Amino acid sequence: MSKIYFKSSEDIEKIRESSLLVSKTLAEVAKVIREGLKTIELNKLAETFIRDHGGVPAFLNYNGFPYSLCISLNDQVVHGFPGDYEIKDGDIVSVDCGVILNKFYGDSAYTFPIGNVEPETLKLLKVTKECLDLGVEKAVTGMRIGDIGFAVQDHAEKNGFGVVKELVGHGVGVKLHEKPEVPNYGKRGSGIKLEDGMVIAIEPMINAGRAGVKFWDDNWTVSTVDKKPSAHYEHTVAVKKGKADVLSTFSYIEEVLEQKH
Repeated sequence: MSKIYFKSSEDIEKIRESSLLVSKTLAEVAKVIREGLKTIELNKLAETFIRDHGGVPAFLNYNGFPYSLCISLNDQVVHGFPGDYEIKDGDIVSVDCGVILNKFYGDSAYTFPIGNVEPETLKLLKVTKECLDLGVEKAVTGMRIGDIGFAVQDHAEKNGFGVVKELVGHGVGVKLHEKPEVPNYGKRGSGIKLEDGMVIAIEPMINAGRAGVKFWDDNWTVSTVDKKPSAHYEHTVAVKKGKADVLSTFSYIEEVLEQKH
């Protein structure tokens, strides 16, 4: 992980294809996610959909991770295991997905509210998504990594939420995790300069309460120290002059969720 891989415009188009397959996979999850469904069913659906569309699940067997999706519930921040848990009314379910297509990686995540979710938790979801948008706005040539982190942290903390510091976004494309690291906190004008050809995963992980997290004995799952909910949204983004180029999209997911309501 020592070098930054700069991508050509052709590489970026391939990463876009991979990222859009991730986005479409998350939309398939959106179609079926509901109260009473076991989270392992979402994992099976996603793996089948990815393979049916010529991709490979990027998370499956990555450093030994045994599933195609990370599914994190309520106070779980990230890297949760799909399993026999039946989704309940009032849960929030963060689903993180990665795909390899044409040798390039895409990565995106979305947090789904199920049924009657507490108003403060819905606010957490809204603010975390806004944090992502604010971070993306800073992913332009000439800005710095710290500008992204500051934008995310400032908005989260102004709303009274905690910013996870132990886990960060990252470069993506040639590998699932590349340089540079993209923290969700930082000082404006600090860190490495963003340049054309960088592709990064920006992924705010924001807690309803304290920023602190604990790591589980499974060596993967991360949850909040105070048992309060955590939200996670992620886009794969190409750094460009003037305006960031967001390679993944939530539009497919949101179309599905609108139809369901």
